[in-house]
Amino acid sequence: MLDSKTKLIALLGHPVEHSIGPVMHNVAFNETGLNFVYIAFDTTHLKIALTAMRSLNFRGYSVTIPHKQKIVELLDRVDPLAAKILAVNTVVNENGLLVGYNTDSDAALNALKEKISLSGKRVALLGAGGAARAIAFGLQKEEAATTIFNRTFEKARSLAKAVGCEYSQFEKLESFKSEIIINATSVGMSPKSASSPVDKKVLKNKPLVFDVVYTPLETVLLKQAKVAGCETISGLEMFVGQGAEQFKLWTGQEAPREVMREVVERELGK
Repeated sequence: MLDSKTKLIALLGHPVEHSIGPVMHNVAFNETGLNFVYIAFDTTHLKIALTAMRSLNFRGYSVTIPHKQKIVELLDRVDPLAAKILAVNTVVNENGLLVGYNTDSDAALNALKEKISLSGKRVALLGAGGAARAIAFGLQKEEAATTIFNRTFEKARSLAKAVGCEYSQFEKLESFKSEIIINATSVGMSPKSASSPVDKKVLKNKPLVFDVVYTPLETVLLKQAKVAGCETISGLEMFVGQGAEQFKLWTGQEAPREVMREVVERELGK
């Protein structure tokens, strides 16, 4: 039951009607008995929305496309990792001060570290957008040997320069030797789920394949990887992981991860 003590969490983005974040977080709040509610707001007026929500004392925000980078300059303080990434997906209202974090990075890295030690491992990172940027800085922190591949070569070079890692032409991916390949592009995401970011030949001798795409749950890339004998990580792990970290930042409590995972799997299976 919502009342005058209910703490409000907002999702800010455009569009947001497709998001399963409200279902995941509201189930988590209900499971833990917390008087919180998570509501999605479709807005293109980010600065105005923040001003209004600050005055209404919202406890926090999730931030999604297209606002993750723009919001950085509108906050009172930004976590050092988020400042490096230049993107924020989580905001906490600390007694009137808006503090920004990036939980995408740690969520992706934690999913990887459950499978493999990253220090010194050769990683082929596909993409140069927001997800790739978050993962690249996380890999740098873990001392992985990262090489960025992107179909727009200049973007790969720009991100690699910012991170301090290697980059290469996408066409050289097949001959590149690595222990891990990560798809941080949107290729293979619904509704264009029949696509893969790479030819199946690329997956030969790549022990671990991680796809950040979580719709569908098993992408074409992950199907190809299983046929090639690779170990795989679904984008579901990153999505639930970043949500669990958000939950902890807003509430100060550990998130009910399994409950969150179950509801996301159910929603995606509809």
